[in-house]
Amino acid sequence: MKVSFMLFILSISLLLNACGNANQINGTSLKTALKSVAFIKERLPIQQRIEFEVAYWALRNQYKDDAEFLKTINQKSFADIVALGKAQFDKNKAAGIAEVAKHANWEQMIAQQIEQRGLQDRTAIDPKDKKDYPRVDYKMHAM
Repeated sequence: MKVSFMLFILSISLLLNACGNANQINGTSLKTALKSVAFIKERLPIQQRIEFEVAYWALRNQYKDDAEFLKTINQKSFADIVALGKAQFDKNKAAGIAEVAKHANWEQMIAQQIEQRGLQDRTAIDPKDKKDYPRVDYKMHAM
């Protein structure tokens, strides 16, 4: 009886531990890291999603070696990745990299990214799509 109870407690604790890492990046391989990033991105509001994407790709550009990159992002959450991205932004700004130097701070860069994304979304409408297509009603009755 005690053994089955202990086995039950152990299995519950393992299950809760495995499910508790859903909002962290699994950095065991690039494939699992990308799946984790996609999972996290799906559940973020659009503004946080853009901030997360910018921070993630800033880190990816910093670390060219896959093993070093995976080690850096392993078990990191949204907040951790954004903090690392901000630190990388400050480092690049201090180094005088032109792409980063044109922004006053991290928040301005993210605001510009959100604005660009909004412009892209508005222009993504297909001009062939028209709302006034004639309706096609089918007679759905038994033959």
